Amino acid sequence: MIDASAGFMKDGPKNRLRAQDIHKIVDCFTRRLEVPRYARLVGVDEIERNDFNLNLPRYIDSQTPEDVQDIAGHLQGGIPAADVDALAPYWAVCPQLRQTLFRPNRPGYLDLAPHLIENKAAIKTAIYEHPEFAAFIIGMQAHFAAWQGQSAAALKVLAAGCHPKEVIVRLSEGLLAHYQDKPLIDPYHIYQYLMDYWAETMQDDLYLIAADGWKAETYRVIETDKKGKHRDKGWTCDLIPKALIVARYYAKEQAASDRIAAELETVGARLAELEDEHGGEEGAFAELDKVNKVNVAVRLREIKNDKEAKDEAAVLDDWLKRNAEEADLKKRLKDAESALDVLAYARYAKLTEAEIKFLVVDDKWLAALAAAIHGEMDRVSQKLTRRVKELAERYETPKPQMAARVAELEARVDRHLERMGFAL
Repeated sequence: MIDASAGFMKDGPKNRLRAQDIHKIVDCFTRRLEVPRYARLVGVDEIERNDFNLNLPRYIDSQTPEDVQDIAGHLQGGIPAADVDALAPYWAVCPQLRQTLFRPNRPGYLDLAPHLIENKAAIKTAIYEHPEFAAFIIGMQAHFAAWQGQSAAALKVLAAGCHPKEVIVRLSEGLLAHYQDKPLIDPYHIYQYLMDYWAETMQDDLYLIAADGWKAETYRVIETDKKGKHRDKGWTCDLIPKALIVARYYAKEQAASDRIAAELETVGARLAELEDEHGGEEGAFAELDKVNKVNVAVRLREIKNDKEAKDEAAVLDDWLKRNAEEADLKKRLKDAESALDVLAYARYAKLTEAEIKFLVVDDKWLAALAAAIHGEMDRVSQKLTRRVKELAERYETPKPQMAARVAELEARVDRHLERMGFAL
């Protein structure tokens, strides 16, 4: 019996099975796996006891366990130890982390560690920077690096005529097997990252390689408007995008361009501040129909010898200087981007096959997958952080303390009302 009703993704009004959902169903069926709240082997005798009714809920309780509120915890304070024990998979990996986060309160109940009570925002840091959790992250990164190295070598020997579907089957099955039985990580989630990237990008790349081999060819992007006119929108390369060439060979030039862009953004922000600060009815720009270089220059000439308009002239002069600076930065940025574009375009013709393989396999495919899988480690930390914070806030204020606080506030309100002549 398999209850896979919770494994899907929303796609508008429809629910769709993901690659990981299909794979998990097939694995459980073909291998006769038993997974809590998902799949189990059911004997014919049990089916007979249920009058041969095959409704899944009779055999599999797929409901998410209810997050039970502890009455004693609400009345007397303290986080129920049972809720903390439910996080056992984390404590199995990081046994000392539990002692770092919690302190004993009374039998069956715990408190958040003193240094975290006043600063719950520090819970995330306490988890992520704990030596055991840091070691777990490092270990998972090394685990991925081992698969990455093996996969990179296998992918780089591919050639024209390879079969992309066979390639992705070997790659994905190897990744799924590599993460089996790893703590805190669902191997099917890792598998899904690869299958998503396959559908988005890698599949098209492999079909290009299967057809033409390791060739990085550029082509012009021509768009046709509504009138039928053709416009050259520049160039591109499907197998190796320009960004990969720039990052690998022209990082310094890109950094210089980014600095100009940052300066331009700063100047633009200052111009916007000036216009906002002095744009009222009595502001320096009040006499202008539109704030632009021509209108500001004309207005500045009009009030050049007007002593009473000294402040207005100073603002307009400042705006003109910054506008000129903005125009200069725009030109510099355009020139820098054009020069970088020429460098990148010329680089494609010089690429060796070994360089193409490195750019595609290491810098593109495996780098994208590494970013997604490393993000899974952050989600592991965030999930634990959210739960610890939730439990701490849930039982932070016992009912008697809350009632006393309400009574205190009511008394303060009554005293204020009495001083105002509204005694009850």
